[in-house]
Amino acid sequence: MLRSFLFSGYAALLLLLLVPITCRAKLNDKACHSSCGNIHDMRGPFRLKDDPLSCGDSKYELACENNRTILHLNSRKYYVEEINYKLQTIRVVDTALRKDDCSSLLLHSLNDENFGDEYLYILRDKYTAINFIDCAAPISSPFYVDMPFCSKNSSSNFSLSSIQTYSYVVVGDMKVSDLRDSCSIVRVVRISSRGPKIDKSSLSSIQDGLLYGTDLKWGWWRWLPLCAKLGFLEDGSLLIGLIVALRTLFGTPCVLIFLVYKWRRRNLSMYQAIEEFIQTHNKLMPIRYSYSNMKKMTKGFREKLGEGGYGSVYKGKLRSGHLVAVKLMTNSKSNGQDFINEVATIGKIHHVNVVQLLGFCVEGSKRALVYDFMPNGSLDKYIFPEKEGNISLSFEKMYQISLGVAHGIEYLHRGCDMQILHFDIKPHNILLDKNFTPKVSDFGLAKSYPVDHSIVSLTAARGTMGYMAPELFYKNIGGVSYKADVYSFGMLLMEMTGRRKNLNVFAEHSSQIYFPSWAYDQFNEGKNIEMGDATEEERTLAKKMVIVALWCIQLKPSDRPSMQKVIEMLEGNVDLLQMPPKPSLTPQEVPTEDHKNNTNTTEISITIS
Repeated sequence: MLRSFLFSGYAALLLLLLVPITCRAKLNDKACHSSCGNIHDMRGPFRLKDDPLSCGDSKYELACENNRTILHLNSRKYYVEEINYKLQTIRVVDTALRKDDCSSLLLHSLNDENFGDEYLYILRDKYTAINFIDCAAPISSPFYVDMPFCSKNSSSNFSLSSIQTYSYVVVGDMKVSDLRDSCSIVRVVRISSRGPKIDKSSLSSIQDGLLYGTDLKWGWWRWLPLCAKLGFLEDGSLLIGLIVALRTLFGTPCVLIFLVYKWRRRNLSMYQAIEEFIQTHNKLMPIRYSYSNMKKMTKGFREKLGEGGYGSVYKGKLRSGHLVAVKLMTNSKSNGQDFINEVATIGKIHHVNVVQLLGFCVEGSKRALVYDFMPNGSLDKYIFPEKEGNISLSFEKMYQISLGVAHGIEYLHRGCDMQILHFDIKPHNILLDKNFTPKVSDFGLAKSYPVDHSIVSLTAARGTMGYMAPELFYKNIGGVSYKADVYSFGMLLMEMTGRRKNLNVFAEHSSQIYFPSWAYDQFNEGKNIEMGDATEEERTLAKKMVIVALWCIQLKPSDRPSMQKVIEMLEGNVDLLQMPPKPSLTPQEVPTEDHKNNTNTTEISITIS
């Protein structure tokens, strides 16, 4: 019986495979051949709009416009340059593509993002990768081909920032180790490998390759419904039912397998990037643990300390008895870059006010980071004690914590070979050890730049709403720099002083909705912030912290102090501090700094962590 079942299965599979061949022969017998421009002898599954309904498949319908064959794909138009029935590929070029137009090269070239959910087409597995790269500094390398019309302060639609950038293009698959410091890959475009040979050092040759087009494959499984429509199966309903059943039996698993394959390939590239990074920087790495070690030290991830967008944190213990916190990273949307950022930054630095990375784990999709355990948790519990039901810290202790955080950020900016910009300074990311010594943590959004770079390159804003510097949203007030961290620290310092959120729409008085403005008005009028039965020394510390915070949150980056100056002000005499201008909420009244001819506020898309 088993043999009979297997024979039937093989026969059914053979029938399924033979149907497309027979169906194709019947299409040829129908003599459904069309032509448009340079595309001659067009046949199934393709059809033109004006062809008889019996020709081709409507899902593969093409248009003929101005004697050019056009493919409409996900609201975009592509010129059809060639249809290869032997390879089952169609070579297309975006109609908006122009040789010396930066925005069209980057935004209109085909890549994985251009396909919908139907998978009518997929990129051919043999292709040439074209990598578009933005750098904060000029790069001297034969592999990095300069794109002068995309560099500088480009006004193209693609540019998200008004700061100085240098744009390059690199031909071929790139590894993480191939990417220079201060550079980031903006987009990877796949073009046909069957075109003219590309000179990797010639921008003109690379552009010619882009204009040659991209090969797409179409799927053979689309022949089955087409055959049924053309009457190939009209001889008997039983056969129709058999084919439909076989299509369901074999077609659905094939589609599922294809989707799993695509998912696995995307994730494998992420794992490969992480592994390549680890191999390249192995001399700087902390201890690498296995996933089984992670489970042992956390007793099966039993005691959860907290969670966030990255995953969850669990309490653990090393064999030595040392307590640790294990961050199990489950969010894979960032392609592993958050993991690489953390290991690349805190994995090689040591400072009393920066969290210490003890080890990490990478096994397939499992990623974890091991830190020193912070028994007093994060600072947000003590800034908002009523909300968390936690103890309240004295102003002296808050002042000491703020000074420690300032030292930690200043070390990141000036104490390393590269300046490290955190981009996510907030109460939740300040951890406290048993002595309430603060530790700056969570470097998932951090970026490293050469120390001589006063302005840095970002493809999108990053951080948490309420702490993000305004230059990350508005292009006309100044470039992005270490002053973005200074702004975030100022917002943190203001919350530490007021023991409340800076923005509170439920405040008793409308003047107190935005705490920094209210605090400024109080001091400017010679009044103090209400602090209950606080001592005179505590009032002095609170005033000093507010004035320093007001300097840090000035709208224009050039008006903010450096973290070194912040430390000097916090440690100095409050009577020597001058009141800064009142901080603005929006840049509407601020004169433009980077674009003198542009008075409009420009908002850019942001990534919120």
